[in-house]
Amino acid sequence: MKRLKAEHERRPLRIHELVPDFTLEDVWALPVQGEAEDFEDFLRFIGSFDPSQTGNRPARFLWDLRDRLGAWLDLGEISSPVDGDGGFPIPGTDETSLRGRLPADLRDTTAGFDFDSLPFVPLYRTDREAAAEIGNRTVHGVLHLTWVEGDGGRCDGQMAVYVKPRGAFGQAYMALIKPFRYLVVYPALIREVERSWAAQQAG
Repeated sequence: MKRLKAEHERRPLRIHELVPDFTLEDVWALPVQGEAEDFEDFLRFIGSFDPSQTGNRPARFLWDLRDRLGAWLDLGEISSPVDGDGGFPIPGTDETSLRGRLPADLRDTTAGFDFDSLPFVPLYRTDREAAAEIGNRTVHGVLHLTWVEGDGGRCDGQMAVYVKPRGAFGQAYMALIKPFRYLVVYPALIREVERSWAAQQAG
């Protein structure tokens, strides 16, 4: 379920300190619930999730197509983990990573938070939120995960995406893939997240 960006921006989140020059592209409520202390399990679950293995064929095809285009056009792949930040400067800055923007209390907080199948580099984590970044030839992006308290003390997983396109080409690329993300990729991935989380909790 898509969430209002204004609702996300009003919440007292640490991510706001790091990305004032980024655009909040998407906010999604994930079909993942648990107790307050289950945030660790949520991060491990997201870190091990492999979108290229989704049972939805159109979504899997688009994911594979993006990797093939990435190889052909030297855009960087999205299904292979990478080390470091890729060396691409964040558009409009001399920085290649947001790590330099981290306040002292958020540095060196990513132990146990990593990704098996996606090229995101963890930035920080707290007891209720975490963020990771990716840089390639089209965009510098940030994946933000939160554990939002709901009714009855239960918490819901939420995912936000911040982006800084790399020039006119990056902007055109983001505009081109937007319909496919909303109509095919995100719905399929969210259904897969729901199924996998339910199976993990039951097991």
